[in-house]
Amino acid sequence: MRARHPDKVMTAGEAVADFVHDGDCIALGGFVTNRRAYALVREIIRQRKRDLYIEGGGSGGDVDMLIGAGCAKAINIAYIANSGFTQVGRRFRAAVEDGSLLFEDYSLDVLTIAYHGAALGLPYMPVKNMLGSDLADKWGISKEERAKHPKLPREKFILQADPFCSESLLCCVPTPQIDVACIHAQMASPDGTCRILGATFQDLDIAIAARHTLVTCEELLSDREIRRHPERNTLPGLCVDAVVHAPYGAHPSQCFGYYDYDPEVFREYDAASRSREEFERFVDRYVTDCATNESYLDRIGGARLAALRVAPGYGYVPGLRRK
Repeated sequence: MRARHPDKVMTAGEAVADFVHDGDCIALGGFVTNRRAYALVREIIRQRKRDLYIEGGGSGGDVDMLIGAGCAKAINIAYIANSGFTQVGRRFRAAVEDGSLLFEDYSLDVLTIAYHGAALGLPYMPVKNMLGSDLADKWGISKEERAKHPKLPREKFILQADPFCSESLLCCVPTPQIDVACIHAQMASPDGTCRILGATFQDLDIAIAARHTLVTCEELLSDREIRRHPERNTLPGLCVDAVVHAPYGAHPSQCFGYYDYDPEVFREYDAASRSREEFERFVDRYVTDCATNESYLDRIGGARLAALRVAPGYGYVPGLRRK
């Protein structure tokens, strides 16, 4: 048993070992290639966590890596892509085609609403968004299969008449019971207070809904410093269980105000993820052989990371080769 810190600051290894367990439902913050919690995902893969139920929303290569590494049992998804490089996650597709992954398909807006309902403590959310589409007619996970998994709701949804307007039909979508949320923030303090700059996506909702929330951050501020401007803070410390200081912890995705996404890694992953053998070599190079986020950054190289720093006044890197 490791010695407890007087605050919530931990290494990624400590945070994952303490809070992520086989069979957990985990939700990941960010959006596709934007502020994904890659440092935590790499650690989950290193520790060989298994049978995870993943809340994906608009997912990126981090979730595709979890699936390819054998960490995932099932996923609720809108899509998985590294937009501009891989339009459908290749390890996700392979797992669906060979039957090794359970997946359910919702629209992106419905999952966003479901995460908000989970943050409010509601068991389901009534929506109209999927009505009239195949998403409302087809189930990826059958009712019989759902009965085998306590982490899955018994139904994909239930259709019922609007109790206030009998001529209207509602689609009642279950909210997830999230064990662990993993998010990346620009700033955090030892007491768990977080400051997210730019779009927050579903991060606040999954952090509030989860039993445990793990946060990696670019900058670790003192509690006193982060409290000087409470109006700039996004998430209170009472929602956070672990804070990991991990500069470039969202790499190869972008982090607003700090760095752009890394096209070289996305191109490399696009090629590697086409086959099981090349994918495993990619994971060995960037995950297994890199024991910490620092060793991962050494593998990427300081010059390359510096070239991804956003230009002042732009918020991105002008001239970056993006294809």
